[in-house]
Amino acid sequence: MPLRSTATARQERLGAELRKMREAAGITARDTARLLGTDPAKVSHIEAGRLGVSEERLRRLAAFYECGDTDLIDALVTMANGQGRKGWWEAYRGVVPASLLDIAELEHHAVHLRTIQITHIPGAFQTEDYTRTVFGYAIPPLPDNELEARVAHRLERSGVLYREAAPPYEALIHEAALRMRFGGSKVARAQLEHLQELGHLPHISVRVIPFAVDGHIGSGHAMLYAGGPVRQLDTVEIDSAHGVSFLHAAPQLNNSRVLYDTLAAVALDRAKSRDFIHAVARDL
Repeated sequence: MPLRSTATARQERLGAELRKMREAAGITARDTARLLGTDPAKVSHIEAGRLGVSEERLRRLAAFYECGDTDLIDALVTMANGQGRKGWWEAYRGVVPASLLDIAELEHHAVHLRTIQITHIPGAFQTEDYTRTVFGYAIPPLPDNELEARVAHRLERSGVLYREAAPPYEALIHEAALRMRFGGSKVARAQLEHLQELGHLPHISVRVIPFAVDGHIGSGHAMLYAGGPVRQLDTVEIDSAHGVSFLHAAPQLNNSRVLYDTLAAVALDRAKSRDFIHAVARDL
């Protein structure tokens, strides 16, 4: 297989899991190279996601590392076998930041999705006007063609909500995000109406964290939690002013689960959340 100049987050994740498996077995990259009949540099490329790995080679590695978790191995094989297939997001490669493509790929493969949002409506839930306004606030300003490409890409992300066998999607949205008037009252109201419509879909849960909630939210932050086919392959995506980060270390995943469950415990239920969103929209 040819060496990739860059690897996607999913390709990097596959390599990282193989590295974790090797290190847990106490086996060196040099020993692995001997097994594969190659050199340690190629093992390093595999574990960095820069070099693909076949199903036969992956299963040989799992056996060599004495990994008995067949569910994990099968999930990694699925990841490896799917690396040659291009998703819809690939049409935007070189046009929008690669990290945004990685988010779309993460959502596409997720078994379930959970998000916490403090100041914005979740990306996949956004209307076109709301999205255009959010990207229009970028500093420095985006060129018109890049702005339109980002808007189009974000709108295509919403396809994960409507496809056959769509993954369950739970969203905890702080009242602050509901009251932000991105694009003015008309755009904000239309966004909230769209959010209410999504909340009626059986696989989508929209719940509000009101200002009146005491405690906890001060330690909260926006995140997207994507459930993998096995728990070890869960991923957390974090947005910041410096870019997008993908977290998958066990302590990071556990802390994110605790954070979500903590905030979910104080959020309004689905019915009360719909009423709350309706009231906010009426006041705009």
